[in-house]
Amino acid sequence: MDIIIEIDGQIEESEVVDLYEANGWSSPQKPDKLIPALLNSDTLVTARVDGKLVGIGNAISDGHLVVYYPHMLVHPSYQGKGIGRRMMELMLTLYENFHQQMITADVNAVGFYKKMGFERAGTTESMWIYSGKEH
Repeated sequence: MDIIIEIDGQIEESEVVDLYEANGWSSPQKPDKLIPALLNSDTLVTARVDGKLVGIGNAISDGHLVVYYPHMLVHPSYQGKGIGRRMMELMLTLYENFHQQMITADVNAVGFYKKMGFERAGTTESMWIYSGKEH
């Protein structure tokens, strides 16, 4: 299996929608917002196997101190093969000198992010105003 991980790689709307739908996210119901959101990120990372988009993640940052990773997902058929780890390692390397790196993880992904070095920030709690059902 030839896995290619790229920064700011090209994406097509249909392949992004397929990937998000495969993961059960609600974002693909709004491709007119999802695609520009991804393309306007500070960093966009993609993973491809034999040309097929199997993973995507993005970072939003102030460029100096803080970075937030809002989306990091791998197609369910390709999970457990190190793709997410490679994408996240690339992001962590790009932002290694930042004061704060943040992620909001679903309960099923908490173990993965803990292995990547993330931990709960003291007594903080994630809070949000959210317009949607899931993701």
